[in-house]
Amino acid sequence: MITVSALNALSRVRHAFFTRGRGVSEGIYASNNCGYSSHDDPVSVARNRQRSIERMEMPPEALVTINQQHTATVVVTEAPWPQDALPVADAVVTTKPRLVLGVLTADCAPVLMADGKAGVVAAVHAGWRGALDGVLGNTVQAMAELGARPDRIVAGIGPCIGQRSYEVGPEFPAPFLEHDKDNGIFFAEARRPGHYMFDLPGFVAKQLARAGLREIMPTPCDTCREEARFFSHRRATLRGEGDYGRQLSAIALER
Repeated sequence: MITVSALNALSRVRHAFFTRGRGVSEGIYASNNCGYSSHDDPVSVARNRQRSIERMEMPPEALVTINQQHTATVVVTEAPWPQDALPVADAVVTTKPRLVLGVLTADCAPVLMADGKAGVVAAVHAGWRGALDGVLGNTVQAMAELGARPDRIVAGIGPCIGQRSYEVGPEFPAPFLEHDKDNGIFFAEARRPGHYMFDLPGFVAKQLARAGLREIMPTPCDTCREEARFFSHRRATLRGEGDYGRQLSAIALER
C-alpha cells in the first residue's frame, strides 16, 4: 500500500492507497480487486477488502463505501451502510473514530483528507466530471461544518491516470474553459490533431487549493501505465478486456 507523508504526520489519522497486489483474485482481477461492481467473485472481493483493512490495523467490518456515480454529492456517516443499500455519492465524511472511509478507483483520483486537530476525515472519488462539478469543494465544506478548518486540512491525491496517458477528444476542454478560462493549463496537445492530454491530478489539486487547502500531496503514479501495480479502466478498454478491478483507498481516525 502507498501512503503520503503529509497524512502520516497526523498522529490521529491512518490512511492507505492500496495497490492491486497482495490479494486473492485471479485473471484480469489479479489480485487485490476490492470492487463489488466488477464481475469478480464476490467472495474474493470480500476477502481482499478484509485483508486490506486489516493491514491498516483497523476492523474490517468498519469499512464504509458508497455508490459512486461521478456526482458532486457528499454524505456524512457514523456507521457503515449495508452493501445493498449504499447511498449514491462520491465523497464520505466522518468524525467517528475507527470508522474506515473508502473509495474505489481504476483511473479516477482517490483523494483522502483530514483535519487531525478537529478529528474530521474524508474520502473522495474524483473523476473529471465530479471534480468539475464541485465534489472536492463540497467535501471541504462538509468537513468545515463538522469543525474542520480548510487551511488545516491535509489532502493526499492517490494513484490515478497521468496526463501522458489521458487523451481526450476535441469537445472535452469546453466545459472546463467555460468554468474557468485558466483551466487551459491542464490540457496539452496530443499527437492526434484536435485531441488533448488532460492533467487530472493537476486539476484536482487546483480545486483543493481553491477550496482553501494549503497542504496537498499527490502520488507520482500513473494507473494506466503501471500495470503491475494498478487496475486501469482505460487500459482494459483499449485492450477490449471487458472488465477491470478496482483499487481501494481508505482513511480512518484513531481513538
